[in-house]
Amino acid sequence: MRYLLSLVGLSLLLSACVTNKKIQYFQKAKNESEIHLLDTAVRKYKTEAPQYLIQPQDAIFVRFESKSNEDFDFLSSGQQSAINVAQAANLVSELVDDNGFINLPVLGKIHVAGLSIFEIEEKLQNLANQYLESVHVRVRLVNFRFTFLGEVNREGTSSSANNRITIAEAIGLAGGLSEFADRSNIKVIRQTGKDVEVSYVNLLDENIISSPYYYIHQNDVLIVPPLKQRPFRRYFGQNLGLFVSTLSLILLAINLRN
Repeated sequence: MRYLLSLVGLSLLLSACVTNKKIQYFQKAKNESEIHLLDTAVRKYKTEAPQYLIQPQDAIFVRFESKSNEDFDFLSSGQQSAINVAQAANLVSELVDDNGFINLPVLGKIHVAGLSIFEIEEKLQNLANQYLESVHVRVRLVNFRFTFLGEVNREGTSSSANNRITIAEAIGLAGGLSEFADRSNIKVIRQTGKDVEVSYVNLLDENIISSPYYYIHQNDVLIVPPLKQRPFRRYFGQNLGLFVSTLSLILLAINLRN
């Protein structure tokens, strides 16, 4: 009976093991010719970073820079921040309204939805040039965000001023995936205009580098499911010792009565 219990326990433990193939990112089978090429690129992938287009409810920073304090006062409508002797600047945080407009001092309401950051920068530069000759416009997106749920070490929404983030970088910002994360079956909920599409990605496959999901998009929601070993390791496994001890006591009591 003792051997039987040991065999059952060993079988359960083996069934709860998580192999390296289930947790190693971007896997690819090596050819014999690649084994010793540790310092050489063995593959190349073409990736195309998405050019994000501003949407309603996005927040952008608009910065007007000028060497002239008078130019700065004109653009800021009297709302002046710290001014450097060599350069004056005003940083305005604007929320894109539901109709796709921002409202700037002097320049008025400007439609920016559907434009990239660089297109907005060029548009504002052309408008500012109608009033001043020495002004320079800088535009940045400040609320690029995505959400990780499920088997990650830090669930929640992350924000970044960088709108070109790979899925590997996003995982790093989420604290990494847990030991029990199913990296082969991650759900991605992505908003495209008025539509919401649901897809699944496999982080174990190196080919994801050339997929449209290698780069995170604004408002992406990534849901990481658990491996089937998770319930055993987290709930049953920790009670296995108690179960075996209890069963042993019962068998001992039966033997003593006999």
